Amino acid sequence: MYVCVCNAVTDREIRQCAALGVESLDDLRESLGVGSCCGQCAPVAASILSEGARPARDRLPQAA
Repeated sequence: MYVCVCNAVTDREIRQCAALGVESLDDLRESLGVGSCCGQCAPVAASILSEGARPARDRLPQAA
């Protein structure tokens, strides 16, 4: 589904960025342009990003 209509960014693209290690909306804005025009997509994009980033963080080895 399109999350950012202004820049034609989909939820799949946001999840791919999260899988690659993007964790902040600022980084997502820099890489995909999300939230850089009207800003209406920013809350949904941040939510999708946090959902995608959480599993990636869970896979990191735990410090002993």
